[in-house]
Amino acid sequence: FFDFEDFERLVAAAKALDANAYLIVLLGGEAGLRCGEMMALEWPDVDLQKRQICVQRSEWKGHVTVPKGGRLRYVPMTVRLATALREHRHLRGRRVLCLRDSTTFSADMVKHAVERAARRAGVNESGVHRLRHTFCSHLAMRGAPARAIQELAGHQDLITTQRYMHLSPAAIEGAIRLLDSAGIPPNRGNMVATGSTETANVSR
Repeated sequence: FFDFEDFERLVAAAKALDANAYLIVLLGGEAGLRCGEMMALEWPDVDLQKRQICVQRSEWKGHVTVPKGGRLRYVPMTVRLATALREHRHLRGRRVLCLRDSTTFSADMVKHAVERAARRAGVNESGVHRLRHTFCSHLAMRGAPARAIQELAGHQDLITTQRYMHLSPAAIEGAIRLLDSAGIPPNRGNMVATGSTETANVSR
């Protein structure tokens, strides 16, 4: 996945290229959409007032179907993504990603946009899916629960989500630093003896 600094460089590079490249990077890196979900995203799926996206279709080899996993999902937008979508709003067609002549994006076009942005940013090119991997990993590194990441990403099970729960060395260091915090953490219960073992007595 892209670390935080590389992702910001990628976002800046994509924005400097064009509106579609910028949206592709944000839809993948800040909303977790798959390539086919980006391609099939339509303006009625974008609720700028509620600031959320309804991911209910995906395109694969020219055919529009349901997203992987077989069900739709709602993904709240970051402020940056919502602003980009609002500024990109057009009347050239239903699809969010399209050229000035109304040509809709293919998988190769999405991939090419990411590659161009990566080269401009000076970061490694690893395909469109790396954006989605970044979305899940950044959420995990910022402390989002696995279940929330599963719902946002549309994973069928938590096993899939766990594959994305990578942590940077800095995050691992931060986890250990929690042990250095002074005092007893609030609402964490206390230890009580139960025979030869101790268990946590958690107040609810």
